[in-house]
Amino acid sequence: MSTIKQSVVWWCAARGGIDHADLIKRAAKMGYSSVEMSGPDVWPLIHDAGMEIAIVGGHGTLTNGLNKPENHDRIEDELSKNIEIAAQNRIPSLIAFSGNRNGLPDDEGIDICAEGLNRVKKLAEEKNIVVCVELLNSKADHPDYQCDHTAWGVELCKKVDSPNVKLLYDIYHMQIMEGDLIRTIRENIDHIGHFHTAGNPGRNDMDETQEIYYPPIMRAVAETDYDGYVGHEFIPKGDLFSALQAAHDLCAV
Repeated sequence: MSTIKQSVVWWCAARGGIDHADLIKRAAKMGYSSVEMSGPDVWPLIHDAGMEIAIVGGHGTLTNGLNKPENHDRIEDELSKNIEIAAQNRIPSLIAFSGNRNGLPDDEGIDICAEGLNRVKKLAEEKNIVVCVELLNSKADHPDYQCDHTAWGVELCKKVDSPNVKLLYDIYHMQIMEGDLIRTIRENIDHIGHFHTAGNPGRNDMDETQEIYYPPIMRAVAETDYDGYVGHEFIPKGDLFSALQAAHDLCAV
């Protein structure tokens, strides 16, 4: 039995008119314990299959996020509402975004994002919901995104100083930005609330055509006290279910 709890990322899998109920049932049979980032219309199907909903979006506008003070009222409202919804639906985590730099110095970005997160951290703590600020690459996929290095995200978490504000560590994105994945994960695991995977380059299957070797990364995660989920956020090159099974087996340590 794997010590890593694995999750299907909805937008990658629920494509091309696939039957939602069949996808969820087959994922559960493969050994997945969660389906994440889906809309509320399928939450009952996920729970009925005995699975969890590891994480969903906490607010809109990835590029126009927490690092703009004028967004704080809106994002506070969105996060507060979604914290309540998550608590009611047994969803442990929400995703948040720094937004793009647009010339904003990194140290100022940390301060402004912390101010925004401070508005909701008490509610998150009360409801036991973890707000995960996502680490994304600004080199290939999300130009100018500010939370693009682990060190920046960790400093933000330290500034907020809440057990319910952490990082979504996307292995694909951080391979592109900085590499040194295992050391970085081990040194910063206390600030990581969720993981995403994908093959690089291409954000496809984690197979022999890409450069990240996932088994030792998963073993490194399993050796820590991390008890969250690893969501597979890749776009299959071929058959969806074969790709999902292969990803699960690869990361089952």
